[in-house]
Amino acid sequence: MKTKIPFSVLAAALGFLVAYPLHGLITAAIFGIAIGTLAFVVVWGLESKMNEFTPRSILGGGIGIVVASLSFFALKAALDSLRIPSNIISYIVPIIFLLLFYLGITIGVRKGFEIDQAARRTYAKNNYTTPKILDTSVIIDGRIADVADAGFMEGIMIVPKFIIKELQYIADSPDPLKRVRGRRGLDVLKRMQGIPNIAIKITSHDFPRVREADLKLVELAKSLRGIIITNDFNLNKVAGLHGVKVLNLNQLSSALKPIVLPGETMNIRVVKEGKEENQGVGYLEDGTMVVVDDARKYVGREIEVSVTSVLQTPTGRMIFSRVKEESLISNIHV
Repeated sequence: MKTKIPFSVLAAALGFLVAYPLHGLITAAIFGIAIGTLAFVVVWGLESKMNEFTPRSILGGGIGIVVASLSFFALKAALDSLRIPSNIISYIVPIIFLLLFYLGITIGVRKGFEIDQAARRTYAKNNYTTPKILDTSVIIDGRIADVADAGFMEGIMIVPKFIIKELQYIADSPDPLKRVRGRRGLDVLKRMQGIPNIAIKITSHDFPRVREADLKLVELAKSLRGIIITNDFNLNKVAGLHGVKVLNLNQLSSALKPIVLPGETMNIRVVKEGKEENQGVGYLEDGTMVVVDDARKYVGREIEVSVTSVLQTPTGRMIFSRVKEESLISNIHV
């Protein structure tokens, strides 16, 4: 609004001054208001996309203005040579100027965007591998840093500014739990900047017309031909619908869990009672739940169990087992 009003007033004053000597006060005032309104619409259209501008698009807009100015003077000279009546010229000239100005800056900015996107794709292609775009959930989770630090992931990691703003918003939350999660995410990013086999790139590219952060990530991945790394199941589905590839760390974690077959034995600490009668529940180091039949009386103790079956659920694996007979005998003697 700060730039719209002064520019509109200036355009209105210019239109009034041009028309007043030839047509009088009322006609000049009407013409000035029309020119001012047109200028306001033009500036409003440009400012609504201001957040999308990149250095190349701004340069393209500047070149467009220069070309539009040169075209205006050439066209004005051609009109003067046609000996069109001055009262008509006074109306035509400001309209032509604003029209050329709008076309020049719009086409210039658009071409700047196209060059910028082409440069991003070339940069991504020539540097390491396909760019990987991090979302909020995977940054807060933190395991991405461990995976990269272990050398299993390399290349460009793209972090959009709107994701950093989201992390900052969470870090400033009045909720203590959210605040800790947000600060953890910022710490993870700082740690990843020091990992040698990856390059953290912060981009200001945004999509103001898209409100949801997930859809912005999808649009960014499409424009960069990149891959989204996330823990968010819903984002995984949305990206898939748009044809964007996703790496889900939860799926990676499940794939890396050791395979347990029926009949194998393991030592497990029974930490609580199960849902069914006489059941006990324990957990492996990776968080996998182990349900033990007839182990309710062993809560708080470590026992040896034999695996009976393994159940894969949408949230992970569950291992069902029973107390090994030798373990029962040793506990009876104890």
